Amino acid sequence: MTVSSADLVRRNAAFATTGAFAGLPFPASDTLRVLGCVDSRVDPGDVLGLKLGEGVVMRNIGGRVTPETLRSWALLGRLGQGQPPSGHLVILHQTDCGTRRLTGFPGQLAAFFEIPEDKLASKAVEDPYASVRVDVTIARHALPPGLLVSGVVYDVDTGLIEVTDPATQE
Repeated sequence: MTVSSADLVRRNAAFATTGAFAGLPFPASDTLRVLGCVDSRVDPGDVLGLKLGEGVVMRNIGGRVTPETLRSWALLGRLGQGQPPSGHLVILHQTDCGTRRLTGFPGQLAAFFEIPEDKLASKAVEDPYASVRVDVTIARHALPPGLLVSGVVYDVDTGLIEVTDPATQE
């Protein structure tokens, strides 16, 4: 399916008439954060029912916590006007994730995670329930205290999420 620039302009014009964007505050330190996959079937904002301005959504291949993701969150944290991070980070993985198909390209996959190829098994790429637990553990150890971290898996067939690793203080 191809969406033309003219289609996008028409869709945007319809959006602009709603005024839903007016007066939204710039993300603060307590804003919900969501990490999800770039898969077009899994829009984290839609899957989680977020309204515009309700959360900061970051997407990458597999919705994975990588060194690059951690660096981006560190920069994002600077936008919190000097306040320590609080709020909630949700790591969203999904069933039938395309990263499973990338195991045939171990060099590129290892480079994405910034690890040696012989450590790829530790990323549990083929199991979204295990991979989300891996990433939640990394996030809990790498991010500043005060930020709740949880992991959920979205089932692409049912449209439902399952909390597989709840935030410890929730």
